[in-house]
Amino acid sequence: MALDHFSRLHRQRIDDCLSAQLESLPAMAPRLRDAMSYGLLLGGKRVRPFLVYAVGEMLGVKSELLDGPAAAVECLHAYSLLQQDMPAMDNDDLRRGQPTVHKAFDEGTAILAGDALQTLAFSILADHPMPDSLMANRVRMLSTLARASGYLGMCGGQALDLEAEGHQVDLPSLERIHRHKTGALIRAAVRMGALSAGEAGRRALPALDRYAENIGLAFQVQDDILDVVGDTATLGKRQGADQQLGKSTYPALLGLEQARKKAHDLITDARRSLNELAAQSLDTTALEALANYIIQRDK
Repeated sequence: MALDHFSRLHRQRIDDCLSAQLESLPAMAPRLRDAMSYGLLLGGKRVRPFLVYAVGEMLGVKSELLDGPAAAVECLHAYSLLQQDMPAMDNDDLRRGQPTVHKAFDEGTAILAGDALQTLAFSILADHPMPDSLMANRVRMLSTLARASGYLGMCGGQALDLEAEGHQVDLPSLERIHRHKTGALIRAAVRMGALSAGEAGRRALPALDRYAENIGLAFQVQDDILDVVGDTATLGKRQGADQQLGKSTYPALLGLEQARKKAHDLITDARRSLNELAAQSLDTTALEALANYIIQRDK
């Protein structure tokens, strides 16, 4: 199935699922719910839920079972963007071509919306219908998502990123930042798709982990490249923001052409991992297409 067709199907599916989750919340604090909806449904590439669906369906899991893990990881991702855009962090005014949540609402509401999206992620994952045979793996999914989003994952990577502002860090330090800040949640999405498949998924995890680690880092390298060569209208966020904040980036450390080579090398390594899965008669077409998309995208 072509990536654009697969992506359209699952983008609509995850948006419908997320909308239903928000609509089910009582009208106790409507402004907060509106801010959550704004931050969650503003658009975006939906790469993380895409990975949940692509991995799970490759392993024979029905989309209905994957809706919960896919929605949970997207709630966590939306929370991270909302937090990252705040004045105390990157102080961004634009996200996906629209005012960021703290600009569209206010800082207090934005903080609470992020907190509520984070906890909604775990509520969805804990409550989503799953067969009894997957109960142990549901706990593993909850642990995977918590680890990927907390001190040992996304938040830890964000802290390292803040500490590095205004300093030129070396390449190993930069990779450490982004394997946590960006890569951890991408790896979690892949792992949750696999864990939804029970034993078959656990057997595929070593190759899937290597795939996820490589595309996660390639995704960030491409982001750094686009911050240099992109434009605000296409990116939907402020072009050149990393340079203005004094952040170390792959183009700054390696030069633009070497940064592009780095991204391509990572995708080549990701494809090698997919070859292992294809040798097990698994259809890796969607994961292959996503790997190609990561270094071809312009936003």
